[in-house]
Amino acid sequence: MLATLVGLFGDFDLAEEAVQQAFAVAAERWPRDGMPQTPGAWLTVTARNCAIDRIRRERTLAVKYRMLEVRPTIDEPDGSDMFRDERLELIFTCCHPALSREAQVALTLRSLGGLTTAEIARAFLVEEPTMAQRLVRAKRKIRDAGIPFRVPSPEKLAGRLQSVLAVVYLIFNEGYDARSELCGEAIRLGVALTELMPAEQEVWGLLALMLLQDSRRAARVAEGEVVLLADQDRSLWDHEQILAGRGALERALSLGGGRGAYVLQGQIAAAHAQERSDWPRVAALYGELALLTDSPVVELNRAVAIAQTRGPQAGLDLLDGLQLDSYHYLHATRGEFLRRLDRRAEAAVAYARALELVHAAPERRLLERRLGEVGCPSC
Repeated sequence: MLATLVGLFGDFDLAEEAVQQAFAVAAERWPRDGMPQTPGAWLTVTARNCAIDRIRRERTLAVKYRMLEVRPTIDEPDGSDMFRDERLELIFTCCHPALSREAQVALTLRSLGGLTTAEIARAFLVEEPTMAQRLVRAKRKIRDAGIPFRVPSPEKLAGRLQSVLAVVYLIFNEGYDARSELCGEAIRLGVALTELMPAEQEVWGLLALMLLQDSRRAARVAEGEVVLLADQDRSLWDHEQILAGRGALERALSLGGGRGAYVLQGQIAAAHAQERSDWPRVAALYGELALLTDSPVVELNRAVAIAQTRGPQAGLDLLDGLQLDSYHYLHATRGEFLRRLDRRAEAAVAYARALELVHAAPERRLLERRLGEVGCPSC
């Protein structure tokens, strides 16, 4: 609905307000009058009408009407063919080069992924007010500059690709941690991108990565607690999805041209998607990825792989100097290495710091159990 209205009016704030009004009207009328035969169509038409009413109230109908004349309108639909794939268009609108990379990703997470400002701020490791300001500036720039709502021409696609891939993967990651419906949305968008850009290696690499990671979802949480990879029941993995992920990875590698960040991560996921994780290969791939990205999060993951091959002290040595103090995985990983080294008091401090930062309930329960195992320093 939001994508449809942004496409019609070119104004994020107007679209968001109209969608909210449509749901408010539905909440009032449907219990009394019954649900319409095509509720999605009803909501979208109602939201469109709410937006037009607001335009009239603001006495700018003449300006906005010219905008409507060159954009597709929504007739009263029968529900059978209501929507084009406007979400892909919305991504490319948000990833216009006139916006900064951070604004591109944040705005798409807010508009397409439905994430709150606080959730997006956590994904970027910044304060919520900072992220709120970025979102306001990005929406205003799209409105004032008249940035078009469409998939760009083929010659411009490559320039938008990295931002779009980053957006899709961040949507997937947010779903992987807390909201599983977002994983399905990200994978669907990944498939759509492979159809739009079938010769792009990184597009196939991202799809492979998401399919392989998502194949473990059923085994990742048990009794409300996160289950670490080494402890997962691999019979619960979706093996058809693993085959699909490997197929996408093979397609990526067949395109040649070196290995980008998503292809490398897809290979890492494939190294885990077997009877036993190939930790030496995972460590080597993370080393290659670290050189490519210069990312402290990649270095953290490399430390985990090194610990599996050379012991927890080797992994612990690699954590020193990583600028990730507000990232709970750093402290959880440090606590795990220290626990394995039987340095219980230090492990407890690390787990306690991770608990201060974690938000997802299943991960919180795991950390609480670990803290109880090593002993709480304040108890």
